[in-house]
Amino acid sequence: MIRDNEILEAFLDSVRRFVRDRLVPAEAVVAETDEIPPDIAQDMRDMGLFGMTIPQRFGGLELTMEEEVRVVMELCQTSPAFRSLLGTTVGIGSQGILMDGTPEQQAAWLPRLATGEILASFALTEPEAGSDAGSLRTTALRDGDEYVVNGTKRFITNAPQAGMFTLMARTDTSIKGSAGVSAFIVDAKSPGISFGKRDVKMGQKGAHTCDVIFENVRVPVGNLIGLKEGQGFKTAMKVLDKGRLHIAAVSVGVAKRVLRDALQYAMERKQFGQAICEFQLIQAMLADSQAELYAAECMVLDAARRRDDGLNVSTEASCCKMFATEMVGRVTDRAVQILGGSGYMTEFGIERFYRDVRLFRLYEGTTQIQQVIIARNMVRDAQNN
Repeated sequence: MIRDNEILEAFLDSVRRFVRDRLVPAEAVVAETDEIPPDIAQDMRDMGLFGMTIPQRFGGLELTMEEEVRVVMELCQTSPAFRSLLGTTVGIGSQGILMDGTPEQQAAWLPRLATGEILASFALTEPEAGSDAGSLRTTALRDGDEYVVNGTKRFITNAPQAGMFTLMARTDTSIKGSAGVSAFIVDAKSPGISFGKRDVKMGQKGAHTCDVIFENVRVPVGNLIGLKEGQGFKTAMKVLDKGRLHIAAVSVGVAKRVLRDALQYAMERKQFGQAICEFQLIQAMLADSQAELYAAECMVLDAARRRDDGLNVSTEASCCKMFATEMVGRVTDRAVQILGGSGYMTEFGIERFYRDVRLFRLYEGTTQIQQVIIARNMVRDAQNN
């Protein structure tokens, strides 16, 4: 499904150079300051990375799923905070509008998202609704030509910098579960929106999350995605398959970087008169990591190609997300072990990745949610055959 392999390889090479020359040297600064330098963010805009998944007619790169995961695997061989800056834009922030939005909504928002002029955030999770998204309590009640939004969203990535929110809110309080949920485009500058303090997290410094509070926020009826109530959960589910493949690719990219660093250390570090890579127990950890990384990469590429072929990849996307995010956790844990005491020290950077990757098993659906999805799909498919 690669449209032009020569162009893709040239783009991948530019991303590799950007990671090597600009992002890796800035990792320590981002970790210390909890900020991505503005000039780096601008370079990411100039490269078109914010428009990876947006059609060319709106100024984006319009990558296929396979192209997207290959780019992400290169981009994420550095601190995942850099990818997080654009992740909510290339994901639900743009794709919900692209898949289900009206032509007017697409024309109004997608060009500005593609250039990175504005950042998008996905406002779904609440204090009492995470994995059980159908239980969300934020309401959007019709009042003439507007909806009035009230509620609190939690752990919202890029909220402090967002220019717009793709908001999930309940438009029909008489309907339980997901059927009463609708999706909205909400201008982040709308009166009545306020923010909690930035969350202090285990890892991923430079990637900002916080609560977003909506108090009588008025949203034009024209900002209801697709101009249809009750379709919000379906919109989110359409995008989540794509998002899960994206996060699986992120995990592959980070694992490549961590394993490369661990291997380099093992080749240089000497004990008992020889490099520790000559010891079989170290070799076992390296080999297990390489095999799992290879398996995850193959899974992600295969599922991406299937999606590009128009196939339903709900099961495959969950398999990729579950396996790849668990894989990068094991690889990073082994890397700490290979480095020994040095792996615990900040100057080597492995401990930072160890904390960063723990999040991958939680967002875009926890490992346990992926297990439920996979098993339910298996049962359903067996019953239908």
